[in-house]
Amino acid sequence: MRFRLEPTDDPAFDRRLVLPDHRAGWIVLSYAGDPTAAPRRPILRVLRGPDESVQDFVLPGASQGLAHWLGLIPPDTREIRLSAGADVTVERVGARREAEVLAQCLLRRPWRCVSALYERARGSERRYRDILRGACAVTPIARFPSWVAARTRPARIAPTALRIRCILLAQSGDAAALSATCGALRAQTHRPESIRVAWAEAPPASADGPMSGQVWDEAAGFDDLSGGADALCLLRPGDVPVPEALALLAHALSEADIAYGDAIGPDGRPQLKPDWSPDLALATGYPGFPLLLSKTWLAAALAGPVGRMAVLTPPIVAAAVTSAARVAHVPRILARSTGDGLNPSARAEALDALPGARPPFRAGIHDGAVRLEWPLPDPVPLVSVVIPSRDRLDLITRVCHGVLRETAYASIELIIVDNGSTDPAVLDHYASLRGDPRVQILMDPQPFNFAKMVNAGVDAASGSIVVLLNNDVAVLEPGWLEAMVRQACRPEVGAVGAKLLYGDGTLQHAGVVVGLGGRAGHILRRRPGDTPGHLGRLRVAHEVSAVTAACLAVARDKYLAVGGFDAEAFPVDFNDVDFCLRLGAAGWKTVWTPAATLAHLESVSRGPSVGAKRARFEQEAARFSERWRAVIWHDPFYHPALSVTTFGEDLE
Repeated sequence: MRFRLEPTDDPAFDRRLVLPDHRAGWIVLSYAGDPTAAPRRPILRVLRGPDESVQDFVLPGASQGLAHWLGLIPPDTREIRLSAGADVTVERVGARREAEVLAQCLLRRPWRCVSALYERARGSERRYRDILRGACAVTPIARFPSWVAARTRPARIAPTALRIRCILLAQSGDAAALSATCGALRAQTHRPESIRVAWAEAPPASADGPMSGQVWDEAAGFDDLSGGADALCLLRPGDVPVPEALALLAHALSEADIAYGDAIGPDGRPQLKPDWSPDLALATGYPGFPLLLSKTWLAAALAGPVGRMAVLTPPIVAAAVTSAARVAHVPRILARSTGDGLNPSARAEALDALPGARPPFRAGIHDGAVRLEWPLPDPVPLVSVVIPSRDRLDLITRVCHGVLRETAYASIELIIVDNGSTDPAVLDHYASLRGDPRVQILMDPQPFNFAKMVNAGVDAASGSIVVLLNNDVAVLEPGWLEAMVRQACRPEVGAVGAKLLYGDGTLQHAGVVVGLGGRAGHILRRRPGDTPGHLGRLRVAHEVSAVTAACLAVARDKYLAVGGFDAEAFPVDFNDVDFCLRLGAAGWKTVWTPAATLAHLESVSRGPSVGAKRARFEQEAARFSERWRAVIWHDPFYHPALSVTTFGEDLE
């Protein structure tokens, strides 16, 4: 299909996509990206109708060089605009007939095709479009090989002068694997200055030439390992980097201390990694190999002996955390990797045995994963639990009983902010609660404004830690609050979120991805409650961009420092995500932890958003998109190749 791009006077949506031969219907947009540019998802904006109402679509990132987007252009479209970096090049626009899309959906997901036709019959364009896109434009991660083969373009990278020494960490029996790795290193477009093999014991007699190497010296320093090179690249025998791997890592290291990329794991599955996530790295070692380290950073942060080869990565990750290292991620498959060789028990032992300065945690094993336990202050802080509510005796009695009677943490204050309850049974319940000195009840009969109610509760709080809790949440285990307080007391942490389950045990909240569903959404909704998540991250505490206020802990002084919830821009929706992002902008990260697990009947007391509620939601959504477009372009904790169309960790 013919197309052209024209400049606009909109600084965010700076290109206009003109389709002379096509006004409405399904299209496929194909575009290329620069692998050395910062990751960014393009956004397509459709201006509709005489009033030019706006509809935005978040597109997949071109992390492997090429990306495709399937979308439906509405019949009343007046103009199409594109927000994408200068490195994004639109190569093709193709038209698809509606019958083709429906047939593809029928073949892939028959019942979804029925649902799509039902939504079309009832006039729901949005649901019709989203159902078909979810069936036809999204690929399960199990089909990664065919998906990546259709999207990988050779990377053209300007050469750098960085001198790299590659260290291969070898053990007996690695000779064949060493040969494959050395061959891949000799085929690099950025040739390493030297390749050294470090053996855990004396090299086997068969190891000669470049594979002879020397025995690993635990007393040596990293400076000794890197020799005269500018950077040290660590690999394991059997790691097979793609030809441009070192070139891309070298480019990333130009403004960083450490660089890592994506890989195909030892199980053959893709490892599509987030940007630097310190808690996840400590618990899982996800950066893996190959790992490129700046000699300057090594000399400053790891001045002591290198120690045992088998547990090399935990000290490196811990040093990166304590030194606030600049860590760069290349969101592209750079190697077929053998992993770092550490099981969770070995990783936990290595973290507990770290020498010198280290983060103040204890490492243990829970459900087969490393769980880091951060210290509680002594004495423990008072926690103010703020619950906005209205009527619904069944909900408010359950959540109050859970907080006051089923929670092991003793230093609690409960604040209920009531938005005009009229049910006599609820008012009687409040009367009985007032006999408990730990309980405050604030009556706030103003028009419903969730953000204002939360702010009022925090203003009345006495605790140094505040926990925001929905009235439709149920306590499942006594240790939930202590787990959240341990995280919220960390100086670098802002908001802390919990693992929330629906009544049937499936996931309701495992963190918020900005850009999911076009604005922000909960990842992996309706998946089994024990879902491990990509890279096993749902088994451990880790950084996310935002968490839901259905159960959110934060230090009260940090809450006040960013002005609390924005009750003017986001009275009902997006206030929690906006709050977490403002905490992040102020330097405090958001953490989600599975150590706090509760049940949540989502929005049961509010009901679905339809009619005027839907219009209000769209207004708040538009404000959110304008304020946080930079994070919608790229959520650092969600890989740009992963879909924002569905709520699973699928490909698009």
